[in-house]
Amino acid sequence: MKTTLGIKRKLLLGVSLFFNLGVLFVFKYFNFFIETFTEVFLLFGRPISYSSAQLILPVGISFYTFQTLSYTIDVYRKRIQPTEDVVSFFAFVSFFPQLVAGPIERASNLLPQFQKSRIFNYTKSVDGLRLILGGLFKKMVIADNCALIVNNIFENYTDYSGSTLFCGAIFFGFQIYGDFSGYSDIAIGTARLLGFDLMKNFNFPYLSKNLTEFWRRWHISLSTWFRDYVYIPLGGNRVSNSRLIFNVLVVFLVSGLWHGANLTFLFWGLIHGIVLIVTVFVGKYTKLEALLETQKSIFIDFLRIGITFFTVTIAWVFFRAETITEAFGYLDQIFSKSLFSMPQGNKKFLFFLILYIFIEWIQRDRSHLLDISYIKLKPIKYLIYYLTVFMIFNFGAELQTFIYFQF
Repeated sequence: MKTTLGIKRKLLLGVSLFFNLGVLFVFKYFNFFIETFTEVFLLFGRPISYSSAQLILPVGISFYTFQTLSYTIDVYRKRIQPTEDVVSFFAFVSFFPQLVAGPIERASNLLPQFQKSRIFNYTKSVDGLRLILGGLFKKMVIADNCALIVNNIFENYTDYSGSTLFCGAIFFGFQIYGDFSGYSDIAIGTARLLGFDLMKNFNFPYLSKNLTEFWRRWHISLSTWFRDYVYIPLGGNRVSNSRLIFNVLVVFLVSGLWHGANLTFLFWGLIHGIVLIVTVFVGKYTKLEALLETQKSIFIDFLRIGITFFTVTIAWVFFRAETITEAFGYLDQIFSKSLFSMPQGNKKFLFFLILYIFIEWIQRDRSHLLDISYIKLKPIKYLIYYLTVFMIFNFGAELQTFIYFQF
């Protein structure tokens, strides 16, 4: 009887995985694999004709697909009980604040919240409004201003010096951070106004001292998803060195593919995977990481943060570029003699971004950018709020589409 039940459970899990991943594959990756397949044949002198599927990618399909998958897998693993409340289940899948770009919620956290009554909580609502205000600042002042600069530099990268291109990569790093963490803050804040608690998705990632820490702070809902449903099932880090390398590379290649059907995303994931492997083994065999952690030096901390930020910034070039060729061309132009020249334009905004990171450094132990509940003087609090609103209205750039809406 138990054997039959086990087979039935595995069959149902298989059906769920096949359906969810099948829909994701058809809409997002079908044309990519067909084109790659034909290019391989072309390399061997065997050109074949094909016709691509003209499909419109549903907004946010990667996010709610992973959300439903986590529910199915957690039920199969008996970590949660299957719900009999159909309305609550579909509300969990289609909860509007985080539907199109996350955070990718777990059923164990969000689903029970639909099944209990909610009472207005003034403190949570105020914090929700702070999150929304901070998210709007990140999106409209940081991300959208960066986007105007980034689009011009990347589209005309052959016309600029290496120093300007490096600044362009930095601007893109802040664009995607302000854009995505801004959306997450707005989503979490909106949910909080409605009495729901969503998981934190960003935790000041550009203050990370190594790449491992970066992935604990960046897009937390996705990185923990891959950890729980891909990395650990593959064996995690309790395996041989060769298997550990394989596990890490699989996770980051899949993560790259999740972001889009393009070789640039795969290469972006590969860079992070390789650097993370090197970081892990250097820490494991030289004890360098443990030694650095014991050093109470702000200089060493800033140095480590700078190295990590530089690594992430270089990888962002592949994320932003349209093709692998363009990405390598961009990097080749960066690492030329002109890297040491004075960058062209936008120096004031670069200084503003440095100032913004300094503010994040001050807030690094708080839950989010505008978590200023520790300030007791109300005039100071309201000055900060009004100044933020003023900057949104006066320095917010032309509206740009959220980057992660394409995923």
